[in-house]
This record gives sequence, structure tokens and C-alpha cells, in this order.
Amino acid sequence: MRISDATTLLARTPTTVSALLLDLPDEWLHRDDGPGTWSAYAIAGHLLHGDETNWLPRIRLIMEHGTDRPFEPFNRVAMLSWDREPVADLLDRFRSVRSRSLEDLDALGLTPSDLPRSGTHPEFGTVTLSQVLSAWVAHDLTHAAQIAEVLAGRHRDDVGPYRRYMPALDRFAPAE
Repeated sequence: MRISDATTLLARTPTTVSALLLDLPDEWLHRDDGPGTWSAYAIAGHLLHGDETNWLPRIRLIMEHGTDRPFEPFNRVAMLSWDREPVADLLDRFRSVRSRSLEDLDALGLTPSDLPRSGTHPEFGTVTLSQVLSAWVAHDLTHAAQIAEVLAGRHRDDVGPYRRYMPALDRFAPAE
């Protein structure tokens, strides 16, 4: 794990998500695949919420307290209770918060020698700073893919025999 590799990828997520979601009709943005699944809009909100409350605060805890102070649990579904706002506004907030997160991360002056430092996750126990940073990157990429999958799911029944070669269309498909 190289810190610069992580930050390079993290910096791209707001642009990637915006490219997928801006100017789409509400029916696309708010469509999900049924109970227990999220819309593309909700996923974007989840990414924003993670930046506001999860990744950087955990990295700071590791740097300041090590394993002595456990991370706050992360509310993975907080965005589902938010009032809806235009997607452009949500994405602007995400871009702003992510930019600030990366500036604050840079200000910590992390070096490769910091990566093995440990903190205490409320579910997993001891985790390293490297693992938190890697999880942040993987989390972004996973949710960017999930946004694409929920958008593609709108065409699930329209692709005909091509569906055979598009496993993402069935990954979160509701039971038929």
C-alpha cells in the first residue's frame, strides 16, 4: 500500500460518481432492486457519509490513540433517513467533503512507517492504518461498481439473451 496510490484513487471517486449520476432522471437515481438494496442516489449518500464520519476519523484515532480508544461504530444506512436533495447538490457536497478529507489526510503527514500502526475496530478488533486506508479505497471502488450495477439493473429484463454474459444484472436482482 502506497499512500499516494490510495489518495490518487480516492480523489477520482467524486468525479466518477458524478459522471454516472448527473443529469439522470429521478426514476433512475432512486430505483433500487427491492428490500435491502440501495438506489444509486443512496449509494452516493453513503459515500458522502463515510467521508464525514468514518474513514478519516478512524485514521486520526489510530494516529492519536492507537488501540487505546476504539473507533465509533459506522452507521451504514444513515443516508436512508436524509431528506432528498437534488443529486447535483449531493454530489457537490461529496466532492467538497472528499477534497477536505484528502487535504486533512495529507496534513497528517503520514509516511510508510505509519501504515503498520494499529487501532481498534468495534467489530474486527485490531486493524492497521494500512488496512483502513486500503478499505477506504476498496469501499469507493465497490460502491462505484454497485452504482453501475443498480443502473444496469434497470435494463435487466430488456437485454434478452445478452443477460447470460452480464452477471452483474443478477447480483442484486429481486427474486422472480
